[in-house]
Amino acid sequence: MSRFTVLVISSIYAVFLYPPASSSSSSSSSSSKLYVSAVTNHPSPIILRPPHAGSNRHTMFLPLFPSPINSSRTSGDAASRRHLQKSDAPRPNARMALHDDLLLNGYYTTRLWIGSPPQRFALIVDTGSTVTYVPCSSCEQCGKHQDPKFDLESSSTYKPVKCNIDCSCDNNREQCIYERQYAEMSSSSGVLGEDIVSFGNQSDLSPQRAVFGCENRETGDLYSQHADGIMGLGRGDLSIVDQLVEGGVISDSFSLCYGGMDVGGGAMVLGGISPPPDMVYSHSDPGRSQYYNVDLKELHVAGKRLPLNPSVFDGKHGTILDSGTTYAYLPEAAFVAFKLAIMKELHGVHQIKGPDPSYNDICFSGAGSDVLQLSKTFPSVEMVFGKGQKLLLSPENYLFRHSRVRGAYCLGIFQNGKDPTTLLGGIIVRNTFVMYDREHEKIGFWKTNCSDIWERLHVSGGPPQPSSPPDESNSTADVSPPLPPTIPAHYIPPGETEIGSITFYMSVSLNVTSQITELAPLIAQELHVNSSQVHLLNSTSEGDDYVTKWSITPPESADFMSNETASNIISRIAEGGVHLPESYGEYRLSNWNIYPPPKRSRRQKYYSVAVVVSMLALVVGLSGVGTWWFWRQKQQSNLQYKPVDSMVVPEQELQPL
Repeated sequence: MSRFTVLVISSIYAVFLYPPASSSSSSSSSSSKLYVSAVTNHPSPIILRPPHAGSNRHTMFLPLFPSPINSSRTSGDAASRRHLQKSDAPRPNARMALHDDLLLNGYYTTRLWIGSPPQRFALIVDTGSTVTYVPCSSCEQCGKHQDPKFDLESSSTYKPVKCNIDCSCDNNREQCIYERQYAEMSSSSGVLGEDIVSFGNQSDLSPQRAVFGCENRETGDLYSQHADGIMGLGRGDLSIVDQLVEGGVISDSFSLCYGGMDVGGGAMVLGGISPPPDMVYSHSDPGRSQYYNVDLKELHVAGKRLPLNPSVFDGKHGTILDSGTTYAYLPEAAFVAFKLAIMKELHGVHQIKGPDPSYNDICFSGAGSDVLQLSKTFPSVEMVFGKGQKLLLSPENYLFRHSRVRGAYCLGIFQNGKDPTTLLGGIIVRNTFVMYDREHEKIGFWKTNCSDIWERLHVSGGPPQPSSPPDESNSTADVSPPLPPTIPAHYIPPGETEIGSITFYMSVSLNVTSQITELAPLIAQELHVNSSQVHLLNSTSEGDDYVTKWSITPPESADFMSNETASNIISRIAEGGVHLPESYGEYRLSNWNIYPPPKRSRRQKYYSVAVVVSMLALVVGLSGVGTWWFWRQKQQSNLQYKPVDSMVVPEQELQPL
C-alpha cells in the first residue's frame, strides 16, 4: 500500500455481546442473545497520522476504530463472564503459519477455512482491526484476490445474523450489517454471518463456530490487495480472539512472530503458550484505548540514552503496537533525536537519495548486502519499558533495503507528522516473538529466529480434540465440525537448510502453445519470486491438454534458498495458492520436489582454483607489461632531439700566443 496522510473520517462500529451458547428464540436471558449495536459519527474517533512512507513500497496501515465506551468487553457483565471462565486447566491453541513478506507485500497473512465443506482464505493478521471478513461470492464491488470468494450457498453450516433492534440492518431488514473504514481511506462493508472456522492441521484447536463479515463492497487498498481479507485480532466482540476466549475455548492470549529481512513468513498462535524465561515484558493498559499499547520510556542508540523526557512516548494514544502497520512512526522530538543519534554512529557509509524521489527517505550506501553483517555498520537500538526492561533491536528492526541501490539501506522509522502518538509497526518486531497476554495485561517480546520458531519454542496446549456429537447446549455445532484440508505440517525435511531448486508439475488446458511461455511471469507473481527464477524444464501435450514441468531456482545473486523461503513457495504450490487467469481453463499443480544446491566434485574444485590462479597470474603479467610500457614511454619522452641546423656554434676570437 502507498504512503498516505490520514484524514478525519467518520466511523461505524459494530459491537457484539457474543454468547458462547446458542439459544432458542424463546429464551429471555440476555446472555443467550446476539446483540449488535451501531454507533455513527462517534464524537472522538481515534485518528493516527503516520506521514508518507514511500509510494514505491507497500505500506499497510490498518488502525482500529474503537467501540463505544459502554460496549467494551472489559466492562461490566462481559468481564464477569470472562473471570468466571478462568481456569488452571490447560487449553488447546491454534498453531498457524504466516505467509508473505512485510515490506514486499506490506503485510503478513495466515490461512483460515470457513464453512462446510471448508473454503480457504488468506487473511491479513491485524491487531488493529476487530472484524474478520472475506469477500462474498455475490459481491460485485470486490477486487480479485488470492482465493475464490466465499460461497455461503454451498456451506451447509452458514447462518446469517438476523436483524434485530440492536444492530444496523440491511435494506430488507433481514440481516445485520457491518462497516469498517480505515485511515488510508479504504473501507469494507457487508453482512454478518456465522459459520464453522477451521485453523489448519497444525492446530490443536478443533473447528469452532464464529461470527464474521461477508463483504459486499471494498474500496481503496482493500480492493486492490492480493490477500482475501482481514483477520481481526484487536480488542472487540467481533474479534476472532474475543469470540474464542468468550466461548472458553482458548486462554486470553495470542502470539505473532514475523520473519526477518529477506526471509518473510513466520508463525502465529491463538491461545496461551509457555513463555521463554528471558522474555521481555511491557505493561499494556486495555483501559486507555482499544489498541495494544506498551509502556515505552526510553530509546537508546549504541548504548546511549536519547535526551528525551519519557512523556514524549505517552502523548495522545501513547505507544501503540500494530501488526497491520508496516513501518514505525515517532513523535517529532523523538524522531529528530533518533535520526541524529543514528547518523552520528555511522562510519564507512555515505548518505544517498531514497528509492522514491518524491520523498525524503534517509538512506545510506556502502554497508554490503549481508544482513548478518549490518550490525558492524549500523548501531544497536534499545527500547526501554517501564520497570527498566530492555528490548534490543538489531538493524533489521529499523532499516529496509534500498530498492534501487545494492548494499544500501533506508531508515524504516519516520516522523509521525505533528501527531504525538508513537506507532510501532511490524518492522520493529521482525524476528521477534511477540506474546499478547491479554489476561495479565502485558505484552512479551523475545528475540529469536522466526523461521524455525517451533524448534526454538515449546508451544503448550492440550491434545487435539476429536469431533464429538452435537451438544444442544453448545453453539459450536449443529453438525460435526469439518476438518480443514490435510496439509503436511513440514514441507522441508529436518536438517535441510539450503535448497538449490524446487520442481513441480502443472497440468493445464491451453488453446495455443504460445500460452506456455506466458505462464512463467504468472507463476512468478503467484509464488512471490522473480521471473528469472522460474524455468520451464519440459512439456508434453495431448490435444489441448499439456503437462509442464517447472523449476524454481534461487535469485541470481544467491547459490541457494533458505528453508523458510522454500517452505513458503511449496506451501503455495501444495495448498492451491497459484491462481491463473480464466483463459487457462482448468489446471492443477502436483508432484513437487526439492533439490540441494549442486555439489562440485574435487576435480571441479581444483579446476576452479586453477582458473582463479591462472586469471590472477594473467592479471599480474599484464600489469607488469603495462607498467614497463608506460615507463619506456616516459623515458623516451625525456630525451630531447634537435636538428643539425639548430646546432649553432658562435665564432670565437683567436687568442694571442
